[in-house]
Amino acid sequence: MTRTPLSSSLDAYEIWFVTGSQTLYGDETLRQVAEQSQAVAAGLDGLPVKVVWKPVLKDSDSIRRLALEVNARDEVIGVVAWMHTFSPAKMWIAGLDALQKPLLHLHTQANVELPWADIDFDFMNLNQAAHGDREFGYIQTRLGVARKTVVGHVSNPAVRQQVEDWQRAAAGWAASRTLKLARFGDNMRYVAVTEGDKTEAELRFGVQVNTWGVNELVAAVEAQTDADVDALVDVYLAEYDVAEELRPGAERHQSLRDGAAIELGLRSFLEEGGFGAFTTSFEDLGALKQLPGLAVQRLMAEGYGFGAEGDWKTAILVRVANVMGAGLPGGASLMEDYTYDLVAGDEKILGAHMLEVSPSLTTAKPRLEVHALGIGGKDDPVRLVFTADPGPALVVAMSDMRDRFRLVANVVENVDAPDLPQLPVGRAVWKPAPDFATSAACWLTAGAAHHTVMTTAIGIEVFRDFADIAGTELVVIDEDTTVRGFQRELRWNQAYYRLAQGL
Repeated sequence: MTRTPLSSSLDAYEIWFVTGSQTLYGDETLRQVAEQSQAVAAGLDGLPVKVVWKPVLKDSDSIRRLALEVNARDEVIGVVAWMHTFSPAKMWIAGLDALQKPLLHLHTQANVELPWADIDFDFMNLNQAAHGDREFGYIQTRLGVARKTVVGHVSNPAVRQQVEDWQRAAAGWAASRTLKLARFGDNMRYVAVTEGDKTEAELRFGVQVNTWGVNELVAAVEAQTDADVDALVDVYLAEYDVAEELRPGAERHQSLRDGAAIELGLRSFLEEGGFGAFTTSFEDLGALKQLPGLAVQRLMAEGYGFGAEGDWKTAILVRVANVMGAGLPGGASLMEDYTYDLVAGDEKILGAHMLEVSPSLTTAKPRLEVHALGIGGKDDPVRLVFTADPGPALVVAMSDMRDRFRLVANVVENVDAPDLPQLPVGRAVWKPAPDFATSAACWLTAGAAHHTVMTTAIGIEVFRDFADIAGTELVVIDEDTTVRGFQRELRWNQAYYRLAQGL
């Protein structure tokens, strides 16, 4: 089978920039529209996804055909639309109804300042986006078109940032729509939150979630050669602070070799199957010699999605967050709230997950160690030990609420951790916004999962855009949250999302 390494790069994607007008204004005005719209599109150069200008749209048929072409081209992940002049909105009905990719309505104009002394009616005819975009906004709302609206000149950094956030969300959506997720074994027995409707997930997010017996992975591990294991061990020795007992010739070096074989086998399985995410479970390890720890950590750092204990919903979030954060400092990882420091006024959360936290959360050199694991009944597993860098972060969970998926996001701040000499795992310590008690009460009220993705690369606005594109509920816990207000939002959402599904 062909092996294809996973990519999280945004380089292959495009956003098409379309401009609306009409034939009423004549050739000279339309020539100026084209020139000025190219200049506006060029003002978005340098964003993470390439913006491609398309010829001005002047009639219903050309708009519809463009929408169908956007739908058919995998590299085109969204459309930015601007009404430079006045584009009668009934021309857009068929095209907007056909469009299946994310849409951003850019409410802008060619000039920043008005040339007050020179304004005549020709200028007004040409520069009437304030008029045309309101017509366009009406028809989008009339048709119920999901979109992001960004207002301002493209030279404004705040405008560029909003467009970039949406681009990243559109890239995450594109990755989700083509994601194949391999579950090795089932989810942990008796656990509620890792369950979910995989058919609904494919309808909502596009991700294919299927299961393989863990011994199919074992076969891939056993097929690895000593030479390949040697080469990967050399990588470990170069990249990490490797414990003496794991080094070549030391008493526990075989544990490191076993971990390397698991990584090689897991990687080959994922590449041959075209998978971008996966899950494992310590209750279903088959003939694996140890619970995959090091392998999972490294694959997450390369962009794969992962969920522990069969938690495929979190695996989706980790993959999507990795794509949306491509090229930015920081990373994305499986995370779990484990325990609290409840010193009044200085409460903190200590998060980890047995072995599986991505080293993309730190800029420090992780230490590679081997320690006993009291669950799973296998050999002591190797793992990377580190603490996430201090700084802004976001934790997001996905829960199946029976009639919809709910995303719950908490804005947090990773902080310096005290020494943890007896906790040999990857971990993070954070303070949640707006404060610990409000955050925890809202999280519990929302029924949010205990598994999350922690991202230190992207902020809440990217996830807001992603949820809007996906048509999925998102509730946010941030500096403005109150328990009463959050409870009201959940009640309103309950009614809204049931009504939005129709009868």
